[in-house]
Amino acid sequence: MTDMQETNSIRVALVDDHSMVREALASILESDERLEIVGQGSNRHDAVKITTELQPDVLVLDYAMPGGGALPAIEDITREGCETRILVLTVYQSIHYAVRVLEVGAHGFLVKSCAVEELVEAIRVVQGGSIYITPQLSSRVLNHLLLPKRERVGIDALSIREFEILRILGSGAGLKEAASEMSISTSTASTYRIRLMKKLALNSTAELIRYAMEQELVD
Repeated sequence: MTDMQETNSIRVALVDDHSMVREALASILESDERLEIVGQGSNRHDAVKITTELQPDVLVLDYAMPGGGALPAIEDITREGCETRILVLTVYQSIHYAVRVLEVGAHGFLVKSCAVEELVEAIRVVQGGSIYITPQLSSRVLNHLLLPKRERVGIDALSIREFEILRILGSGAGLKEAASEMSISTSTASTYRIRLMKKLALNSTAELIRYAMEQELVD
């Protein structure tokens, strides 16, 4: 690679708790001379550390990972004042995930079923200062984002932590497991559960799981 190519390359960091997926993705992306992989990690702590210390141009971040997931990681990075652009890459195809990550400070949302060419394009778009949203979700996501917060009801009215509890419990996990995944106490997780159940008018765990499935928050 020439000095000119190195100067113009986009410095990318990858954070995904599945090491085989992450390493395979790094290998594929590095085959593109426009990209340079400068760091890799597997959890929320890694995401913040890599971003603050290495200052990559773009952080490609998996949504679900140890330490609380992408939402608190994005909050942490934003609070640090980092200029790194954040692209969330995930298996989840619900518009609610896209809305959440963009609202907390991410610059792109892309599903893992995309082609490599689309991922490269998304990296280039967010690095260039624009927002990238998976095409099949873009219009619906934008409509949600344009809705004033005071008019939001149901799932759109949930806080970040309430949304995460819904996602995790909706997959069939228990309260202790949810607390561990979010790095909070069981009592705090219970408080979030009570709040979301009230906001969504749900009366049982079965109703919560069914609701999460209806909203496409779980497979």
